[in-house]
Amino acid sequence: MMPDNVQPDLSEEQAKKLGISLEDYLLPTHGRIQMISETGELLPPEEQGHTPGHEYPMPEVDELLEGYRQLVIGRRVNDQNYALVRQGRMAVYPSSHGQEASEVAAALCLSPSDWLFPTYRDTVAVIARGVDPLEVMTSFRGDWHQGYNPHDRNTSIQSTPLTTQLLHAVGMAHAARLKGEDVVVLGMVGDGGTSEGDFHEALNFASVFRLPVIFFVQNNKYAISVPLSRQTAAPSLAHKAVGYGMAGELVDGNDLAALLAVLGRAVKLCHEGGGPFLVEADTYRIQSHTNADDATRYRQSKEVDEWTRRDPITRMRAYLQSQGALTEELEAQYQADAEDVATALREAMGQQPDLQPLDLFDHVYTVQTPQLAEQRAQLAEELARDNHTDDTTA
Repeated sequence: MMPDNVQPDLSEEQAKKLGISLEDYLLPTHGRIQMISETGELLPPEEQGHTPGHEYPMPEVDELLEGYRQLVIGRRVNDQNYALVRQGRMAVYPSSHGQEASEVAAALCLSPSDWLFPTYRDTVAVIARGVDPLEVMTSFRGDWHQGYNPHDRNTSIQSTPLTTQLLHAVGMAHAARLKGEDVVVLGMVGDGGTSEGDFHEALNFASVFRLPVIFFVQNNKYAISVPLSRQTAAPSLAHKAVGYGMAGELVDGNDLAALLAVLGRAVKLCHEGGGPFLVEADTYRIQSHTNADDATRYRQSKEVDEWTRRDPITRMRAYLQSQGALTEELEAQYQADAEDVATALREAMGQQPDLQPLDLFDHVYTVQTPQLAEQRAQLAEELARDNHTDDTTA
């Protein structure tokens, strides 16, 4: 008898509904899902990568317009934060410039009751979920807290340790299942994170217990400086899904329409009990890993230029304009919205924060350990001595 907390495997049932074999259902489509060309034209159905069981409808125009608006804001946030780091007003910023379509789609495909578990690079996704940009940037400036309450928008803190967020995502989904809650969880990870042991453990647990989790891999081609070819010999990262008994899909990570379609169906099926899923977004990190990285040491400018021509924003702009949906007035409004966010970031990051060094010790444990208490007392004594010296000098 199956335990109460284990869902039946609906993959075979879903494959039968689609009239395909279980293997064809679990394996990604032949090629990848792409709906809009790099120059903004709607591709004919036979060129969209659809195969039986892997057909996706075009998202509604209103959804694409909101997605485009978030793309414009996300690009402005990325570039503004990159500048703030160079000005010394922020400690670090891992930019997702060029990956904004994947970021935005991850946020928009979820309902408010679903959960998002982002990485350190997924600032744009967190903002698209509705979290205040100023709160999101708190941790990158340097503080003892993350800056926002995860429960306000069902968005976990941005995880810096590689892939630990996937274990947390699976734990959240399992807890929701035990409590009888209809919650889908989307965990974001980069291609480098797929080489971590936590990746295997998360996917294996989610598959065994048939949890409503979507593992969303942004394959931006480099784990800092390590190329994908030195991480895996698989045909694609989406092919890893079949080894765990879950369905996988490969999608153009710079095509917002395709991303919304693929992730949207995955969320729908998860709500119906058909999870988990692995979705790989084929994209590229245009800027360096962080401001501490020199990407010219391990990749050629020709490669970057090639991917720059596949920019997700210009692609979606061209498509929406060709459909008569994106007017000059709307474009101006979206640009103004983005500039408002950038202005607020500049003003906030230009203010000197009121730093209290002892806060570093006060929120680590509910009951402070003797070692931490001793270190706190030592720092408090040093600070008091320095303040006394300053007063005497004055």
